[in-house]
Amino acid sequence: MSSHEDQADDINSAETDNKQSPDETLEPSGSATSEDVAEGTVEQAKEITVESLQAELEQAAQEALKFKDVALRAEAEMQNVQRRAMKDLEKAHKFGSEKLIQNLLPVIDSLEKAIESAEAAADEAANNAVVEGVGLCLKMLTDVLGKEGVQTVDPMGEPFDPNHHQAMSMVENPDVEPNSVVAVIQKGYTLNERLVRPAMVMVSKAVSTPAEE
Repeated sequence: MSSHEDQADDINSAETDNKQSPDETLEPSGSATSEDVAEGTVEQAKEITVESLQAELEQAAQEALKFKDVALRAEAEMQNVQRRAMKDLEKAHKFGSEKLIQNLLPVIDSLEKAIESAEAAADEAANNAVVEGVGLCLKMLTDVLGKEGVQTVDPMGEPFDPNHHQAMSMVENPDVEPNSVVAVIQKGYTLNERLVRPAMVMVSKAVSTPAEE
């Protein structure tokens, strides 16, 4: 029995020797483990990555606003160009025949003078046919011009308007208000309400009173 007890004691002694003390197996509580260091490095990397992404996002947003402003300005400028082009095209359609009309107005003047001269002639019977024929030609011409937007400015008896009338002389006339048109020397014309030629007129003025002695 003693030999078996001695063997058991030897085994227990060996197991006791193989066990390490707690101080040898545990690391000091004040120092960080490798896992803690790794976790801190990951957290720091995450913080740096988030901050950099936020900065890049803000910069991209600012650049997007700049590009949006540039695009809006370009669109507004394009709309202005289109509006100006439409206005120019409209004016070209409305007033493109202005030069032709200016060249035709002397023809109308001549026809009107021919009618006046024929009406004043002595041979009334012979001239009536001339007056009627020339009058028809004049009417046809004025009708054609009227379809193109041409209107006659014949301000007889109207107040003088410097925007549409050209005063050739001033005459005293007690029967009308001062600054009234008393005679139309030559009619004026407008094209789509734009003045092509002013009417040449004579304008009344107040009758002068004799100076007191």
